[in-house]
Amino acid sequence: MNSDLRRAGRRLRAVVGLAFAQLRRSPGRTALTVFAVALAVLSVTLLASLGVGVVQTGEDGLDNADRDIWVSSDPIDPSASGTANPIVGSHALASEMSERDDVSSAAPIAMHDIYVGTEADDLERTSAVGVHETHDGFGFEAGGGFESRMNHTTSEHPDGERPSEPENEEIVLDPDTAEAHDIDVGDTVYVGTSRESAPNHEFTVVGISAYYSQYLGSDTETVPLTDLQAIAGTTGTDRATFITASVEDDADRDVVVEELDEEYAAYDIRTSDEQIGAMFEEQPLVLASGATLIGLAVVGGIVLTVNLFALVAYQQRDELAALRAIGLSRWVLAGTIAVQGLVIGVLGGILGLVLTPLLAAGLNYLASSVIGFGELLQTPLEVYLLGLALAIVVGTVVALVTGWRASRYARIQHLDG
Repeated sequence: MNSDLRRAGRRLRAVVGLAFAQLRRSPGRTALTVFAVALAVLSVTLLASLGVGVVQTGEDGLDNADRDIWVSSDPIDPSASGTANPIVGSHALASEMSERDDVSSAAPIAMHDIYVGTEADDLERTSAVGVHETHDGFGFEAGGGFESRMNHTTSEHPDGERPSEPENEEIVLDPDTAEAHDIDVGDTVYVGTSRESAPNHEFTVVGISAYYSQYLGSDTETVPLTDLQAIAGTTGTDRATFITASVEDDADRDVVVEELDEEYAAYDIRTSDEQIGAMFEEQPLVLASGATLIGLAVVGGIVLTVNLFALVAYQQRDELAALRAIGLSRWVLAGTIAVQGLVIGVLGGILGLVLTPLLAAGLNYLASSVIGFGELLQTPLEVYLLGLALAIVVGTVVALVTGWRASRYARIQHLDG
């Protein structure tokens, strides 16, 4: 038994020695192969990061909103791409919910397409989100936010009648919108839901932030809710897209949702997690795109690795033929290629993982400047483990298989001269 172990140990050392000798014999080929493995790893990590980011972006948007409950309703026009505001009497509904002992606050959110510009004849169509106030998480690039003069808890209009004309007249612009029109904090812009109505309303720019843009995927401005309703002509019906609520710290969120769902059966009432699921159900292409990108990353990485080590084995056909001619078995030859695959996989994997965060950061910067998403590529630990597994495990197995197949054709006639 001990003699068998010793022979196996000697054979293993011989295989490792031959593998390193082959690597040292062709340093240029070794370096190129390591770089090729790094590229295969990058194809996996970056594509998988993009797939994760596609799915995670929507989830982060709701998580950062820091709201426990989302109330929605079927849109008036399903083809309106979410810009219809189907909840009528949103302030009254939010006020009713906030009076519950287990709800700490509730507020409506509206969305509209608007026109913005510094000149009446040079207006840009963009999206707007109407909220009662901004918060610390907005990440302002310049200026600050606003707090609406009127909300569902304190009001300058005790009879509940909301103003039909904008009162705050303040707006937070997306950085791209501000840059396109050379607008700074403190400047005045025209805002309206049509080119004809925009010159009638002048708003002061109080801040510049891409907070909502990074979640909606397009330039999005932020406006006081009652002002947005006023310029959209929905003040009388008090329309909103969502009502969001937070529960008290000692309250069970799921129980609150169940009770609200029974009380307000006409609305869809979900937890933030359920809202994420509903978002993906309504937009299955988002989830499918993320899964497809991850699948392509794995398949593409494996194909690249297989082709790479098949080429490595082919390039060593003369050496393998010489080793076979002096009596080495096919298993020894295959093991030699496998050890090379392990070494190259480790080095290439490490290089690929080192380059991943650098390239991801650069691509995120490009994505942010082009389409407004700041963290489109996200690299959790699982992405790095996937890339490393491809480089080491798949690389070694593929190298072993290709080495075994190559050793079948390692014959003395393949030797030069």
